[in-house]
Amino acid sequence: MAVAAAAGSLGRDARVIGFIGVAHGISHFYQLILPPLFPAIKDELSISYTALGFAVSLLYAVSGICQTAAGFVVDRFGAHRVLVGGLALCGVGAILAGLAQSYPMLLLAVVIAALGNSVFHPADFAILNGSVSAGRIGRAYSMHGFLGNLGWVAAPATIFPLSLMIGWRGALMTVGLIGIVAAIVIATQYQVLRDDRSAARAGHGGAGEPTAPTPIGVLFSTPVLLCFSYFVFLAMALIGLQSFLVSTLEQLYAVPVEAAQIALTAFLFGSSAGVLAGGFLADWTTRHDAVAAIGLAIGSSIALLLALETPPAALLAVFLAVTGFAMGSTNPSRDMLIRAATPKGSSGRVYGFVYSGLDLGSSLTPVAFGWLLDHGEPRLVFYAVAGVLALAILTVAGVGRQVQRLAVAPAE
Repeated sequence: MAVAAAAGSLGRDARVIGFIGVAHGISHFYQLILPPLFPAIKDELSISYTALGFAVSLLYAVSGICQTAAGFVVDRFGAHRVLVGGLALCGVGAILAGLAQSYPMLLLAVVIAALGNSVFHPADFAILNGSVSAGRIGRAYSMHGFLGNLGWVAAPATIFPLSLMIGWRGALMTVGLIGIVAAIVIATQYQVLRDDRSAARAGHGGAGEPTAPTPIGVLFSTPVLLCFSYFVFLAMALIGLQSFLVSTLEQLYAVPVEAAQIALTAFLFGSSAGVLAGGFLADWTTRHDAVAAIGLAIGSSIALLLALETPPAALLAVFLAVTGFAMGSTNPSRDMLIRAATPKGSSGRVYGFVYSGLDLGSSLTPVAFGWLLDHGEPRLVFYAVAGVLALAILTVAGVGRQVQRLAVAPAE
């Protein structure tokens, strides 16, 4: 009987992780469907690349601003309903972008898609926390992140060939149907995709979880603010490396652009592999703060090494792959720390708030790092990455101490 129960639990967990992971991948897919079509959109709508760049910035700005609000909606009305709405809005936004006859119409479509995109982190984590067995939650987080990355990979590989066959408008409207179909499928899974509110009502809330002081007050608690700060620093490092690694390596080490691109690819693949491995590590240990701190320390140390020394060109890809793996492996443990610091029934607002730190950090880095390269200081890019990762370690240590206090509080 115990074996059957365990198998049933495994099967249910796999269904939840699969549905939520695919939904997350779809959200990332929609984030990257416009850039491959920029040349065609530019010519037909007679707009500049600057205007198109603003459309992308608008997507992330609206998504980041609305993410915290989406978290409150999740906690109020339930993650399942909000997730269905988010998928539908993303699909509608893509379809409207395909129908756009002017730049303002394109921006309206982007805003609608951004509203849909804003719900995924708060809704996804509320469902994962409420539906997945505690012993598998770390692996659930890792698959959530990994499938999201696959969505980024799939977007350009899908939208550009499709546009060659049926035009950019037809391509956008066609992929828009993906969100509509996904929303319909997810809508049928209400009994499977329980959020942490319904789990708590059913008596399955996690033991030792803090109780929310007030709907707004929980966002200003020390552990939640530390988590938010962590995301800001992490995004600054990640965006710095993803956006400027090729230019930095070219300027600092005079390596060919092909070698620099290989190094960037190695970093991205290493990060994805690290996310998967980190899920098993997160389920194996309870010291998630130590796991996150060690991974960040490795990343910071290699960035510092790259700033101080000139490594052999053949080893650049190896160094960057190790950096990506170390940083990616921290993601599931990071999410476990947030889970431990989140009061019952507050996953939506907390995850929405702390993940908005990614958008803030992402908006701070490009101008600063671009300025460093414009002024001939590529070495300072690696110093800056090492520095912000070191600051992230401090926030992880702080969250770890706060979580330990919450764990022993009932016994005091």
